Amino acid sequence: MRNIRIHVDLPLAAGTEWCLPAQAGEHVARVLRLVAGDPLTLFNGDGSDYAAVIQSVGKREVAVRVDSRQELANESPLKLTLAQGVARGEKMDLIVQKATELGVVRIVPLLTERSEVKLDGARAEKRLAHWLAVAASACEQSGRARLPEIAPALPLSGWLHGLANDGALRLALLPEATRASRELRFTAAGGVLVVGPEGGLGERDIRVLTAAGFAGLRLGPRILRTETAGLAALAALQALHGDG
Repeated sequence: MRNIRIHVDLPLAAGTEWCLPAQAGEHVARVLRLVAGDPLTLFNGDGSDYAAVIQSVGKREVAVRVDSRQELANESPLKLTLAQGVARGEKMDLIVQKATELGVVRIVPLLTERSEVKLDGARAEKRLAHWLAVAASACEQSGRARLPEIAPALPLSGWLHGLANDGALRLALLPEATRASRELRFTAAGGVLVVGPEGGLGERDIRVLTAAGFAGLRLGPRILRTETAGLAALAALQALHGDG
């Protein structure tokens, strides 16, 4: 039987019993059609998987018993933050999903000079909740037990103003850059990668990034779409400096 992993926002511990949150319970009962006695794995983002067994499936709730805890060690040793110019619709969902699978510890949606997506108060909160759900689902599929942090969408300048000076390598994906991924040297602080939205980073964006200590990074001779560029860069960095 395949290992079914479900993310829940609960203080899990061996020997405890819980009713799954409504959305998780509905997924288990109506989509997966699991029944009492079926095993499943729960995780809450603390770095561990919790083996559980379904106790009962009712019309409104699914009760489970947690039997054991297993700490996982599948996080990348390379701590990467993806600061992504917000892309439209499903493109941003794809970026969040695949960046999570590729092991990023943080995703920062950025509003840049050429951003075509406008996010105000209520819409911004709704999109953030949606991206968090996408990341949780990606963790369920990929076997990660730690969810990446996803920040609220921020203007580039505001994000840079609050960016910690922690020694992380600061990189911006630019077609005209000459520095290649294999030439980089990371410390334990990892790195921060900025990727522009559709249309790329504007001249003003590049100026403020340069002033903040960001160096250009080049992937190759072709210009990639925003939903391809960051993911290709993350995969290259993980292969050369992280998971590889």
